[in-house]
Amino acid sequence: MRIGLLGTGNVARALAHGWRAAGHDVLLGSRTPKERTDLGLPVAGLDETAAHAEVLVNATPGNVSVDLLRSLGAPALAGTVLIDVGVGLTDDYTELSHPNSSLGEQIQEAFPLTPVVKTLCTMDSTAMVAPNELAGPSTVFLSGDDAEAKRTAGRLLTDLGWPPSSQLDIGGITTARGQEHFALLFMGIAGGLGSHTFNIQVVPPRSAQPPTVRS
Repeated sequence: MRIGLLGTGNVARALAHGWRAAGHDVLLGSRTPKERTDLGLPVAGLDETAAHAEVLVNATPGNVSVDLLRSLGAPALAGTVLIDVGVGLTDDYTELSHPNSSLGEQIQEAFPLTPVVKTLCTMDSTAMVAPNELAGPSTVFLSGDDAEAKRTAGRLLTDLGWPPSSQLDIGGITTARGQEHFALLFMGIAGGLGSHTFNIQVVPPRSAQPPTVRS
């Protein structure tokens, strides 16, 4: 697939490398692409990246994401699956910038013709693309209102090393709030472990079926 990633930070670069290794055509989007030629990955302007993409990934800081997407315009995003991995935090990283909502919800509200899927925001960039390097199986969550968009996101997660048994569809885009609000607990766990590279696993009762993406 042609995957456009908005952003050139650690998360965008890690995902781009992971999907490129799986055979996808990736392009990073930057406001200043001529200044980002040292990344070892193709970089273009934001408009060109959006036009390139069959799937667009928002990997920009969550407190600026909606304005950045608005600069592209709703027609440019209409019909394109948008995977949102961002979390909005205050500048000192102590509070959420969307305490009564979520970035995923706000993007979906601003772009109703763009199916938004929230995922991968409960871990750091290393765990996102190397789940097999963790000490055991763990869970990645998906939130979104469009079933086909979630299936597409699920296939791309599988390409990063997340088997369907590790993917848990938790419902519509309003459930993105829970994923993003986990950021506060994430920082506490990171402090306790002394590392940001970890993940959590949902452990159901023995009688329950393994978590999978809903079809």
